Amino acid sequence: MNSSAIDTPAWLTVVGMGADGWRGLTDDARHALTTAALIFGGERHLTLLAEHLPARPGQQRRAWLCPFQLAVEKLLTYRGQPVCVLASGDPLWFGVAGTLLNHLPLHELRIVPAPSALTLAAARMGWALQTVTVIAAHGRPLTKVNLHLAAGARLLVLAADAQTAAQLAAQVTEREFGASRLTVLEELGGSAECRVDGIAATWAQPPGAALNVIALDCVADATALRLSRRAGLPDAAFQHDGQLTKRDVRAVTLARLAPQPGQLLWDVGAGCGSIGIEWLRAADNCRAIAIEADAARLALIAANAQALGVPELQIVAGRAPEALIDLTAPDAIFIGGGLTTAGVFDSCWAALKVGGCLIANAVTLQTEAELVRLHGEYGGELTRLSIAHAAPLGKFTGWRSAMPITLYEVWKSA
Repeated sequence: MNSSAIDTPAWLTVVGMGADGWRGLTDDARHALTTAALIFGGERHLTLLAEHLPARPGQQRRAWLCPFQLAVEKLLTYRGQPVCVLASGDPLWFGVAGTLLNHLPLHELRIVPAPSALTLAAARMGWALQTVTVIAAHGRPLTKVNLHLAAGARLLVLAADAQTAAQLAAQVTEREFGASRLTVLEELGGSAECRVDGIAATWAQPPGAALNVIALDCVADATALRLSRRAGLPDAAFQHDGQLTKRDVRAVTLARLAPQPGQLLWDVGAGCGSIGIEWLRAADNCRAIAIEADAARLALIAANAQALGVPELQIVAGRAPEALIDLTAPDAIFIGGGLTTAGVFDSCWAALKVGGCLIANAVTLQTEAELVRLHGEYGGELTRLSIAHAAPLGKFTGWRSAMPITLYEVWKSA
């Protein structure tokens, strides 16, 4: 930090508040709220504060504007004045402090956290936080939970409202985790704290408080598919019409694509979306765009993305290369279909970031010939994959070979 930053005092204090309101605040947080010229917060937080700390003469208290970006813009107009923002629990855990840090340097903020609802939930359950996966369902698709369903997994779900528990119970039951144990923890830390326990498949509890955290102790049904986040999900995990990169080839393809956190993949000619979906499952914060022209397959992609816990998959309806125009430049590209169409490879290669990987698979002789040509022009590596599975042969068992796959891998250098 430079000297001018050190000399600039923090004018904005973000105070984390639990359901116990003023009673649970530290002396530091209380002093900041008492001396602030302006306090921003949600209606619930302002009500909790008013119960114990009436506004002093000249102090303003304002509820957040909607949409939230307007509230941030309004807040910044008070820059330099002593301002407090009230937030829930730990303001940096799915909280407002992270948003404010996108608009202000750290030296202008002071963050005073309180125990988060997640910390309190883990304490009530006796779960070590480092062993728990947290999913926020507030403002986000609940199907994100499906990514983390596994026997023995422990999940804490930040509920969107009082209906979330019933929705979650139905969802995990549909995914063959109906034996999982649900615990709804309401109003954590407050005088109205309440706990409700049950089993997903038989969940019949009426909606309670809107402010709740759901603890999900995952138990797989005997018929549940074992779905790893490593590459190579069973083919049965996907709805498809036959246009599916099969499990063994998919595993090899994804291993070579090498997903990294935050990277973007184009899945060109996506079929049922299996490559893009497994890319998103493989590493945190990965992004993927599935490009597909067939309307029925677009519906399959959407359904598979929801079922397998990656609703963030971006789906583009259209045919390459025209559909690639104006898409965000990718870190990796998989061409599953359309390689022999004029301009597809050229458009993909031009868009690919330097240091990025492009992989294309071929089944037909025509597509394989194109891969051989590209290998001669751009270099890279050609690999032939031949896979056979044991199958009945009369009274005996023999090997039944799948069509061989030619895989082309090339990395874009400077």
